[in-house]
Amino acid sequence: MRKILWIAFLVYFFVPAITIAQQKTKGKGKDNKKEAELICGKALDYLRGNNGVPIDTAKAIVLFKEAAEKGDSFAQCELGYFYDTGKGVYKDYRQAVYWYRKAAEQGYDLAQNFLGTKYSAGKGVEKDYKQAVYWYRKAAEQGEAVAQFHLGDCFYFGDGVPKDYEQAVYWYHKSAEQGCKFAQYSLGRCFQAGEGVQTDYSQAVFWFHKAAEQGEAGAQFYLGVFYYDGIRGVQQDLKQAVYWYRKAAEQGLANAQNNLGLCYERGYGVSKDYTQAVFWYKKAIDGGSDIALSNLGLCYYEGNGVKKDLDMAKRLFIESARLDCQEAKNNLKNLFGIESY
Repeated sequence: MRKILWIAFLVYFFVPAITIAQQKTKGKGKDNKKEAELICGKALDYLRGNNGVPIDTAKAIVLFKEAAEKGDSFAQCELGYFYDTGKGVYKDYRQAVYWYRKAAEQGYDLAQNFLGTKYSAGKGVEKDYKQAVYWYRKAAEQGEAVAQFHLGDCFYFGDGVPKDYEQAVYWYHKSAEQGCKFAQYSLGRCFQAGEGVQTDYSQAVFWFHKAAEQGEAGAQFYLGVFYYDGIRGVQQDLKQAVYWYRKAAEQGLANAQNNLGLCYERGYGVSKDYTQAVFWYKKAIDGGSDIALSNLGLCYYEGNGVKKDLDMAKRLFIESARLDCQEAKNNLKNLFGIESY
C-alpha cells in the first residue's frame, strides 16, 4: 500500500515538473534557432555588404561560427565552405568536413553534396566512394542539381556503385533540366554515344547547346565538331564551327585550340591565316595535344606561318609519333622515309 502511495506521489508531483522542463528546453531551442538566424543575417550583411554594412569577411566568419555553434545548418555549411576554399581562413579540409557533416546530418542538401565531394576527392577524410554516393543521393533526392550530376557521374564511371549508364542518364537528366551545365554536357555525350539511351544526335546537339551557352567548354568543342562535320543532325556551317571552337579554345581546351588552328590554316569558316594557325597549334601543344605537334610540324615543313625548318618539322613529328599520333607516323614515313623513332 505504501509503495502504491509513493508511486502516486511521484506521478503527481514530478511528472508535471518534467513536462514543464521539457517545454522550457523546447522553448529555449526555438529561441536559439531564431537567434542563430538573426546572427546569420548579420553575417550575410558583412559578407555581401548589404544594408549599409561594409564588407568584412573576417567579421562574417566570426558570426557564422557563432550561429553554427548554435546549430544553424546554413551557418555550418557556410563555415565549412570557408575552410574548404580558404576564403578568410587557412584552408583546412578536416574542418570543412566537420562543419559540412554537422549541416548534412540535419538534412541540408548543399552540405550533403559538399560532403560527398570531400569523400570523392579524399580531402579532409579518407577517400570513400560509397560514402560519397550515400551523401550525393541524400542531396539528389531533395532535388539538389549538382548532387544529381555527381550521382550520375558515380553511376557512369562505377564509383561506389556498379556502373549503370541508364541510372547515369536518369540523374544527368534530372540535373540538366534544372540547368546544371555539367549535366547537360554529360547528357549530350550519352545521347551522342548511345550510352544508357538510344543514339540521338538531335538530342545530343540540344543538350550541347544548352551547356555551351552557359560556357561549358567540352560542349562548345563538340558543337564545333558537329558544325564542322555537317552531319549528325546539324547542317554544316564552318563559321559556326569556328565560333564554338574559339569559345572552347579561349578556355584552354587543347582539342578546340588545335581544331581552331586547323581552320585558320585551311581557311575554313575564317580567312586563311598561317600566323594564327601556328599561334593556336602552340597553345594546343602546351595543353598536351599530340595532333597539334604534327600539325605544327607540317607548318615548319611547308614554311607556313613560320620559317621553313625541316629539322624542326622532323623533331615535332617524332615527338608526336612517340605519343602514338598516327598522322605524325604517316608524315615521318611519307616525308622523311622514317619508320622507327
